[in-house]
Amino acid sequence: MIKNYFQREIEISGTQSRGAENSSKEVSKIQSWLNLYAFLNPSKGTSTGIDGDFGPATEKAVKNYQKANGLPEDGIVTQELFRRMADPMIKAFTQRVAGTGLRELMVNAAKQHLIAGARELTIKGEGNRGPWVRAYMDGSEGRDQLWCMGFVQTVLDQAISQIGGNFTNIVKKSFSCDTVAGEAQRRGNFIGYTLVRSHEYHVQPGDIFLLQSSANSRDWTHTGIVIESSGDVFETIEGNTNADGSENGYGVLRRTRNFMKSKLDIIRID
Repeated sequence: MIKNYFQREIEISGTQSRGAENSSKEVSKIQSWLNLYAFLNPSKGTSTGIDGDFGPATEKAVKNYQKANGLPEDGIVTQELFRRMADPMIKAFTQRVAGTGLRELMVNAAKQHLIAGARELTIKGEGNRGPWVRAYMDGSEGRDQLWCMGFVQTVLDQAISQIGGNFTNIVKKSFSCDTVAGEAQRRGNFIGYTLVRSHEYHVQPGDIFLLQSSANSRDWTHTGIVIESSGDVFETIEGNTNADGSENGYGVLRRTRNFMKSKLDIIRID
């Protein structure tokens, strides 16, 4: 895979514990995974502040994580324990994707990230942060790092790498929806929303959609992966979205979109 920044998010440089000479960066990573675990297991008491300080609150959150997983409750985070915390990302990125052709692989790779609970964190009042965002955005995070295209290109990279391909032969490596759309138009694998609406082109699972701004035909604000097409509706898996379909939401979600009401352009993946 080209997009392999995730490898930095599943390791820490050394054991971290209260009272030790800790690394603020590594402690923040531990705190991030404790909070991500809390989203999936809200009753386990692992949610805590993300400030890089391994204090009593973080120690208690670690012990609660250990208790929830049947482990000795010593509050010490070894590399082994940290990798267990980061297991959702390890599975999402490294587990072999089921399927054969690129389209099936694309859909199933997206589902792996969905099942893993991939989502951003808000740290010190700023969204678009955390290990999942950095993994999708090659290390970048922060308010302006809209990560929907990073998610799409990660999934495409993962799927096509499994059959020996290179995702940059299908889409330009960029986090900008505008840049990717413009390059797809030049390459000829771009299908405009008017053609999609006329049903002259049948959108297939694995294709990439681009949400066009209602005000500007050369402004695309969001992207995701089509996993099913029926009637006037696409079922999708998208990153950096929410229940309203925002282009700056909080996580990876499965959604439905009516392409007769929204300007949804398509990038074919074959």
